[in-house]
Amino acid sequence: MELHDKIVLITGGASGIGRIMVRLMLERKAKVIIWDINQESINRTVTEFSGKGEIFGYNVDVSNLEQIKNTAEKVKLEIGVVDVLINNAGIIVGKYFNEHTSSDISKTMEINANAPMLITMEFINDMLNQNSGHICNIASSGGLVSNPKMSVYAASKWALIGWSDSLRLEMKKMDRKVNVTTIMPYYINTGMFDGVKSKIPILEPEATALTIVKAIERNKKLISIPGYIYRFTRFGQAVMSINVFDWFAGDVLGIYKTMEHFTGRKK
Repeated sequence: MELHDKIVLITGGASGIGRIMVRLMLERKAKVIIWDINQESINRTVTEFSGKGEIFGYNVDVSNLEQIKNTAEKVKLEIGVVDVLINNAGIIVGKYFNEHTSSDISKTMEINANAPMLITMEFINDMLNQNSGHICNIASSGGLVSNPKMSVYAASKWALIGWSDSLRLEMKKMDRKVNVTTIMPYYINTGMFDGVKSKIPILEPEATALTIVKAIERNKKLISIPGYIYRFTRFGQAVMSINVFDWFAGDVLGIYKTMEHFTGRKK
């Protein structure tokens, strides 16, 4: 997809890889809309990047359906039809399942799994009507591999992957030119996963954001970052018994120990 003059909406766009993607989209001469829950971060991002192009910020709690609907209506009236939607906002609690509260579970599912679907519902009919558009959903390699202290997070990302790729197939079956990209990155060094220790290299935000933007430009369907994560997990789960896969993923690669010292981003 050619991004020049396209209207791009990025949730969680005022921090982490979302903020970097805002800059990269502006550099490609797109008009960029930020949805974020942190007004101070929105203001800072808009101020810093306003010289690069047209940028708009909206304070939205994506776990709140009423806010999603009201803000989507504002976007359509004030800016226009969204051409590219990047569902990037996400949270993690990072505790054993029995330590979660019911609020932890609900909020994680609302933001990571439900919000991308509900936000997409607000914009997809416009894309279908103009027979063009792109929806990019930022899932996680946690949606491919089970992991201690990530049970609810993994559930939310497994759900996101299943919905996102099913949506891609629906667009294909309907013969519509609305592309869907599902992104499954490993841990990214943005602060969200502070404390994680990994034998597999933790991803750098700049390179990860650039990979995502290029995936949109090239209409990629489903990619993991790094690429071998998807191939390894799918192949390993297909040919290994559960016990052997647990040994390889847990003891050899150390994946099951990565969250042992998790602290997460400081508020």
